[in-house]
Amino acid sequence: MNITGELIALGVAFCWTFTVLSFEYAGKKVGSMSVNYIRLVIGIVLLSIFTFFLRGFIFPIDASFEAWTWLGLSGIVGLVIGDLFLFQSFVDVGGRVSMLIMTLSPPLSAFFSYLILGEMLRPLDLLGMTITISGVMFVIMVKRNTGEALHPHAIRGAIFAFIGALGQALGLILSKKGMGDYDAFAATQIRLFAALIGFTILFLIRKEFKNVRKALKNKKAMQIIGIGSFFGPFLGVSLSLLAMKYTEVGVTATIQQINVILIIPFTVVLFKDKVNFLEVIGSFVAFIGVALMFL
Repeated sequence: MNITGELIALGVAFCWTFTVLSFEYAGKKVGSMSVNYIRLVIGIVLLSIFTFFLRGFIFPIDASFEAWTWLGLSGIVGLVIGDLFLFQSFVDVGGRVSMLIMTLSPPLSAFFSYLILGEMLRPLDLLGMTITISGVMFVIMVKRNTGEALHPHAIRGAIFAFIGALGQALGLILSKKGMGDYDAFAATQIRLFAALIGFTILFLIRKEFKNVRKALKNKKAMQIIGIGSFFGPFLGVSLSLLAMKYTEVGVTATIQQINVILIIPFTVVLFKDKVNFLEVIGSFVAFIGVALMFL
């Protein structure tokens, strides 16, 4: 059995771990909206340099109109709409509940990949998905969250988190449909270009660029954003598309979800967080589910 896609998806989960840590730190310093915009610019620059040496193109001019259409749409749906609603849900309902609702993204991905792409999952994959998501949900539920009070907009936040999960799922489906046999890194370029246009329009309307200018002057924050952009928009998003060339969207989305588990050791070392025994059990369950998808 070829497990290339599963191994790449596991690499993506590690990338998301470093990205979350980096953007969480930088977001507290300069604001999440500024981080969102700057990460796209840095991601495009890194991809342009990489694809120039890899393919001889600094810009994906060899992509078909169909690829530009679907990949551009996936960038708007996944990286703009999905992320905006997700970040607002963090404010409205808190990180724990938001991430809990985001665990719906893998089953949504599997459902839409069946409807749109005709992908069928093996019974073992379905079992692995169920076990992995259950383990991740368990960890999120038992993780202490002191100071996270119920927000007056809790219902709105829960709806926004679901829209974030839906945006992430549809973004993956549209990406796979648009990419086909095209290069994954060049396809990511198109997604980021579309997302950058979407955010630029939004920032002009909301007059957010003054905050971006302030963020650019914060050297420490910019260094951290650079690290997060390397592991996120450049490497993580590209590898996510590459993984879907070798395995089903639902499997890719599920394995990526374990970044919630992988981040625990880093929070222990960096932030002196204490690990609950139940979190260890939930993590073990999640990894068993992932292992099943490799069989």
